[in-house]
Parts: sequence; structure tokens; C-alpha cells
Amino acid sequence: MMIRAINVKQFKFLLVSLLISIGTGLLSAAVTGDPSAAYQALQKPSFSPPQWVFPVVWTVLFILIGIAAYLVGRNGREKPGVREALFYYGVTLLLTFFWSPIFFRWGLYGLAVIWVILILIAAIITTIKFWNINRAAGILFVPFTAWVAFATVLTTTIWWLNRVNG
Repeated sequence: MMIRAINVKQFKFLLVSLLISIGTGLLSAAVTGDPSAAYQALQKPSFSPPQWVFPVVWTVLFILIGIAAYLVGRNGREKPGVREALFYYGVTLLLTFFWSPIFFRWGLYGLAVIWVILILIAAIITTIKFWNINRAAGILFVPFTAWVAFATVLTTTIWWLNRVNG
């Protein structure tokens, strides 16, 4: 793989890509508020990571997918598949933005299960679309998709453990 130098325009696009991605996470966290009390109060499975892991992992993932979006977008929106790939990326970010408030702020665990499944579907589609345009971008999206797959299992298990018998 050949590494190309990027010009000022490309560097600005990289920064914008990173800001959009990381900004999504930061805005979601701001809307959600402090999830510590809600997370501590939940019954969690034995495979649930400690609370400090989540912000670290999500920060790294948002950086990786921001770089992936840059790699796809630098091909130009007029190239075949780029607009569609970036559309699915946007859908993935939008869905991801709302998961934390749904789960932590509003405590809608059943809806959070459905929502995380939608994120996983969007992430899989985005990974494939990115891979088809730029293999490195697809590879950079794989950890996000894998983490969302894990989050799907974790969210479903937490919902199951904390459901109210009626």
C-alpha cells in the first residue's frame, strides 16, 4: 500500500471527517448526561466491561471511522458508490447518536435493543460499501462493526436481565 502525502484541502477534509465522527459521540454524550448511576443500577452479565472502557473504546472507534470516511470521501462524490457509502455512514452515525439517550437517559431498554440492531445492520452495510471503494476504509470500519455486534449482545442481555415481569 502506497502512502500519499495529503495537500491542505485533503487535510481540511480529514479534519472535518474526524470532527463529524468525534462530534457525534460528544454530542450524544452531552444529550445523554452522566450514565454512571444508570449503568451502576443495572444488572449486568459477567462479560460486561467496566464502565471506564466505554469512553476509551468509543473515542478510538470514532477516530477510526472518521478516517475511514475521509478515505472514501476523498475519492470524490461523483465516483460510483461514494455517495451511497457516505449516506450509509451518515445513517450509522445518526443511529449511533441516539442509542445512548435511548438506553441511559430514557431507560428504554427494549427500544435500545431494536436500535442497536439497526446500528449493526447500518454498520455492516457501511463496512461493505467502504470496503468496495477503499479496502483500508473497510478495514478501519471493522472494529466499529465488531464493537456494535458486541454491544448488541450486551444490550440484549442487559434488557433481559432487567426486564420487568408483568
